[in-house]
Amino acid sequence: MGSEVAVPRGVDLRHLASSLHRAHDTFLSTGAADPAVRPVVAESWRRSLGHGVDPESSLPIIRLDEATVAEFRECHPLAAVMPVVRRLLVEAAADAGLLVAVSDACGQLLWVEGAPELARAAERMHFLPGADWSETSAGTNAPGTALALDAPVQIFGPEHLSRPVTSWSCSAAPIHDPDTGRVLGAVDLTGGPEVAGVQSLSLVRATVAAAEAELRLRRLDDRRPRRPAPRPRRLGLDVLGVHGAVLRGVGSPLRLSLRHSEILLLLATSEDGLTAGQLAVALSEQDLPEVTVRAELSRLRGLLPALAPSSRPYRLPQRPEVDAERVRRHLREGELARAVAGYRGPVLPASEAPGVVRLRQSLHQQLRTAVLAGDDEEALLALADSPHGHDDLELWTALRDRAPAGSVRAGWAAAQVATLESELA
Repeated sequence: MGSEVAVPRGVDLRHLASSLHRAHDTFLSTGAADPAVRPVVAESWRRSLGHGVDPESSLPIIRLDEATVAEFRECHPLAAVMPVVRRLLVEAAADAGLLVAVSDACGQLLWVEGAPELARAAERMHFLPGADWSETSAGTNAPGTALALDAPVQIFGPEHLSRPVTSWSCSAAPIHDPDTGRVLGAVDLTGGPEVAGVQSLSLVRATVAAAEAELRLRRLDDRRPRRPAPRPRRLGLDVLGVHGAVLRGVGSPLRLSLRHSEILLLLATSEDGLTAGQLAVALSEQDLPEVTVRAELSRLRGLLPALAPSSRPYRLPQRPEVDAERVRRHLREGELARAVAGYRGPVLPASEAPGVVRLRQSLHQQLRTAVLAGDDEEALLALADSPHGHDDLELWTALRDRAPAGSVRAGWAAAQVATLESELA
């Protein structure tokens, strides 16, 4: 950890603050960087001004409302490591009167936790969940600059470009996917001048290392849940991005076999029920005997007495809310961000049942078409930067063309387009 990313060890912070305030004024009036300004900060100031950030009054844009933040949290890969972040960093930060923020890869804050009184003060400068703290929106700041550089960064008070933020200090480091190396977000420690101490950035980096290790362990054991599941309010069926459906609302969540998942999904999405013959056709391209279908339905009755399908035709006494249908509803209602946040992956990706394949292809195409045709850049980014959109050249090309020229987002998208075009060639 050198002087490029951290405030030099042993420096007099009061003297440094005075020098930096003068250097800040000089930079804004002449464009010249005083030697008191670290190169990593001066370069960030130039980038931020290039993005159109107003250093006198700019506050970060609040892009997501509370409901959308909640849905983004639920499906974001960093949700799985928040217990680690809380144990290693948030608890100590709260005791010390500090805040911990975790952002996504674009700088949008998803979690802000720690000292309640400091959180209320931070909200006045839009340091709250749903706000965009990328350099493009907020100017020089630890989480945004760490993401711009893909490196740990410490920003001391007057090193912030935006004057409304110069009384705060912060230390942040990006967190990476252990398999692909791509940036998932950033972990940030925010407070007063004490956060500019050398130990603060070390603590953040150690927390990030532990979180990445936790992600790696979870990948090795795919039977372990990736994210905390909210307690269901009604009978629900989760089929997005899972090999076997999860039925909720019947006591403990119940994971079903692939065949029972297919049958339950087909019945749950059928308005008028299905005959044994219709189920046979929907379950297999081969000539599946109707007696086989009836036997599977009998086993399903034994497993789920409360959901025992009635016959002639087969239908469920209570149709569960299917997560895939909830995504369709968001699309019908024009709630594109919620649709993308709720789309955790293709419908039962392991299934080859024709009826399920049709549902899978239809939903993915409907969502993808809506995102490409819409004007919600955040939804486009969220779909592109997901396991089921990461290799979609058309999504990344659209993101590259829509992002502000010269922004980190545009550069990131352009790099991904070049990679995909090279692979296709």
